[in-house]
This record gives sequence, structure tokens and C-alpha cells, in this order.
Amino acid sequence: MCTEQYDITVDDLNPTFLFTCKVARICDEKNYHCHDHIEVAIILSGKGEYYIDGVTYFVESGDVIVLNPGVYHKGLVSDFGNPALEYFVGFTDIHFRNMKHNCIELKNGGPILRTSGELRRKIFQTCTLMSEEQEYLHAGRYFMLKTYLIQLLLYMVREQIEPVREQQGYSFESFGKKYVVEQIVGYLEEHYSEKISLDRIAENMYLSPFYISKIFKSETGDTPINYLIHVRLEKAREMLESGENNSIQGVAAKVGYDDAYHFSKLFKKRYGVSPSQMRRID
Repeated sequence: MCTEQYDITVDDLNPTFLFTCKVARICDEKNYHCHDHIEVAIILSGKGEYYIDGVTYFVESGDVIVLNPGVYHKGLVSDFGNPALEYFVGFTDIHFRNMKHNCIELKNGGPILRTSGELRRKIFQTCTLMSEEQEYLHAGRYFMLKTYLIQLLLYMVREQIEPVREQQGYSFESFGKKYVVEQIVGYLEEHYSEKISLDRIAENMYLSPFYISKIFKSETGDTPINYLIHVRLEKAREMLESGENNSIQGVAAKVGYDDAYHFSKLFKKRYGVSPSQMRRID
């Protein structure tokens, strides 16, 4: 595969999940066969052999065997004292850039991805999660299994793409960040009169408080809470200037403050005059 960096899209990675199973290889497969879908076999433990398109490959724990559509293969036992425990996943409908349609092409040119260390641990962990999900008939099981499959594929495909460090001093436009910030701004302007905290904003956005604070600051130069204070004080100023017959306590409550004294301090710091003075200026 070409190592030119690109972002994987839904057109590349929206697979149809077919099956998953765990098999202890205690005897040779009799049929030399192929599939019309992709099958991935992960060696969880032990050793074995695979006869693939006329070539014998020795496999062991941590190896990932990629069997693309039309590839003939059969699994064999190489050590009856330490047989391979294999985890199979079947799927279709993927198309990575610079790879054949509905195929995974490894940069070594062969069908075996040999893993170790952190990559092996992540792949094994994903297999465990898939196995647990398969065991129970939870609602949405297919979509959870598909999610784990996408995770597994990303671990594999990232190994085939050389990472590129972001150039220092140059930032790429992030439409994802802009969208999140726009959603936060909209939420604050709509719910400014309610009890709002960074945790509540994060909960409504399904993101972490740290991440929300970081991207909001990077896009606006301010924190979400400071922006909320700005919105509340602007709304309060509009009420006071409109001549509405509201007490300072009432105005404070309408913009989300129970403590009128605290509200007045924030207001005077922002506008240089107290709320009552702002009303008289009008």
C-alpha cells in the first residue's frame, strides 16, 4: 500500500459484519477453500500452519492471517502438544485507498501480519470484547460487534500507513472542532438561565470536560464558563436597558444567578457600573 498520509473515511471503513468465532485447531482442515468475503484469523495462543495459495506459513501467538476473497487456504496443526487457539472474524464491504476493493493488502506483500507488544495487546483485548458481546443477546449486539470490528481493522491498517507528524507552526483547519464549539455556544445561549457547569456541558455533548475546555479555548480564546458569564451579563444588560420592572434579584435569577450580590459584582466588573446604575442610565 502507498504510504501517503490520508484520513480514513466512512467510504473506506463501513464494513458489514458477518460472523465471529473462537476455534481450537486440534485437527487439519480437510477442505482447501476460499470465500467471497474477508476472513481474518488471529492466533491467540499456540502454534500452527496455514497453507495459503500454494504456500505454507508457520503461525504462532500474535499472528494475524488475512484471507481476502478468492484466496484459497486451509489451517493445519503443526504441534499437537501446543495447538493454535484461533479467533475468526468474517466481514465484507470495505475499500481502503490504494488497496483493491474489499481487500486488506499488507505492506509485506503476504497474508500474515505479525504483531507484538502494545499492538498485540490491543488486538487480543478487542477479540475478548467481541467474544463477550457475542455470548449474550444484548440489544444492539450487531452494532457493537461492528464497532469492535472497525477498531480491529484500524489497528491493522494503521500498521500499513506511515504516520506523519504535524508540521510545527502550521495548523490545519479543523471543521470538527468548529462544529463542537458552535454546538457549545448554541447550548450556552439557549440554556444560560439554568444551572450550568463544565461537567453538564460535557455530558450534553458526550465529550470529556477537559476536551471541551481545550478546544473551546483554542477556537475562541476563552473558556466555556467565561463565555457563559458573558452571555448572562449581556442578557441582564438588555433586561435592565429595556425598562422592565424587575428587581435586581429578579434579573439575576433570570440569567442563572441565585446570589444577587455575586451577580452585581460580576456586572460592575464587566460594565463599570452596578445593575441599579445601569437602569438609571437608561
